[in-house]
Amino acid sequence: MAAKVFESLGKLGLGLAIAGGVVNSALYNVDAGHRAVIFDRFRGVQDTVVGEGTHFLIPWVQKPIIFDCRSRPRNIPVITGSKDLQNVNITLRILFRPVTAQLPRIFTSIGEDYDERVLPSITTEILKSVVARFDAGELITQRELVSRQVSEDLTERAATFGLILDDVSLTHLTFGKEFTEAVEMKQVAQQEAERARFIVEKAEQQKKAAVISAEGDSKAAELIANSLATAGDGLIELRKLEAAEDIAYQLSRSRNITYLPSGQSVLLQLPQ
Repeated sequence: MAAKVFESLGKLGLGLAIAGGVVNSALYNVDAGHRAVIFDRFRGVQDTVVGEGTHFLIPWVQKPIIFDCRSRPRNIPVITGSKDLQNVNITLRILFRPVTAQLPRIFTSIGEDYDERVLPSITTEILKSVVARFDAGELITQRELVSRQVSEDLTERAATFGLILDDVSLTHLTFGKEFTEAVEMKQVAQQEAERARFIVEKAEQQKKAAVISAEGDSKAAELIANSLATAGDGLIELRKLEAAEDIAYQLSRSRNITYLPSGQSVLLQLPQ
């Protein structure tokens, strides 16, 4: 009796295990921010896109392919040429995600690694096309315009593959070694030219000041000569008196000066 009971329990447990395995294989989960596309072995890829949650499928007949539909970043470096034939190194940062309704078409025509197959090629194509419209100097001074043009063209191109670009930005923009050295030499030359111009202007101002000073001295000498011719030696005597008055005033303010009467001795009268 006990053996039969254990045998029945064993069969029941085996049946439950098989049933549990079947049920488990018929369930699948779609995480938050993800979508699923169902591949049917008999009917191919289904047009229905499955949302988040737990869902049923036919075991061994249907298979879920899970896609991440959240925005993901990707950096794509590109080496291209400008309008004036300068080498330009550009790195483009893209935030992309697939169009949910077009996931069956993306999986059928491109595959699960759609970003690896599409983004590098279209990014290189658009960057080469846009950068070729600008000179090297314009790429620096009109960077916002270049970035906007790249974003518009790339967004339109990516839409044909069922991709949405949430953000496109130029994070790195450099030129070849020769062009960079040429720019630095140009800046140095401009600074030297500005310095030389300043020196020339300074010399001109000093020349004008010297001319003005010479003209002033000449005019003063002419006035003095006219005064002497008119007043004779009176002007010279007047200047002597003014100079003596000024000297006397300065000496009177000094503590080390003592005035003695003329022709008199103010020393102690010592016996003779």
